Amino acid sequence: MAQVLPEGVRVLKEDPGPLGVASLFPTGGPVRGTSLFKPEEVQFCAPVPRPPKIICVGLNYRDHAAETNQPLPKTPVLFNKYARAVIGPQEPIVLPQVSEQVDYEAELAVVIGREGKHIPEELAMEYVAGHTILNDVSARDLQMESGQWMKGKTCDTFAPMGPWLVTKDEIPDPHGLKIGLRLNGQVMQAGHTGEMIFKIPRLISYLSHLFTLEVGDIIATGTPAGVGFTRQPPVFLRAGDVVEVEIEGIGVLTNPVRKEA
Repeated sequence: MAQVLPEGVRVLKEDPGPLGVASLFPTGGPVRGTSLFKPEEVQFCAPVPRPPKIICVGLNYRDHAAETNQPLPKTPVLFNKYARAVIGPQEPIVLPQVSEQVDYEAELAVVIGREGKHIPEELAMEYVAGHTILNDVSARDLQMESGQWMKGKTCDTFAPMGPWLVTKDEIPDPHGLKIGLRLNGQVMQAGHTGEMIFKIPRLISYLSHLFTLEVGDIIATGTPAGVGFTRQPPVFLRAGDVVEVEIEGIGVLTNPVRKEA
């Protein structure tokens, strides 16, 4: 599995070996004179920096629906984020001036690898390139003030993504993964993707009957219980915080938090 960088260079995720460094080489394979860099010496980008669509599924975990006192949805609850919301690992989540209640949500994201419309559920996984991590950062005060979720969901930097795009052959069962989130080292979410109400094949088929899925589209599949606004007292992100989202088989997505200038 590899992380693609803007200069056409990639960093291998495999064990770097006794040197403790990662091998970087031009896309297409190693070349003579390959350079070695420590991972901390390079800037990782989001696996899909400018996706055509970011489609998010709300209330898709049973325990999250319960903690928000919402009935289980009969059909997927959908909203979207714009491409400018995407940032990569270690890039800061920026708290907008217009919100005082910015929250976190650990999510498994599906990356579409093949264009499709009216996809049968039994063939849906053939349209998946792989999986990554997405933090569905949410301004709850904006989200809740008029029932228009989008304005609380798609502020700039509100879709941290990465650090890896793991190809689907390396995750044979995306519904068998531990998923969690730590805020300043404290565990806030500890769930399992098996708790999804609408599984990934169902989501892909459902969405493809509404619109064409394109290569590079992102489907964020929902979050487990433990989000900040349901806690007593509520917990919201503050400047200086560090958020880590971890999904079994993919890795850890880490982002600091700062205030908008």
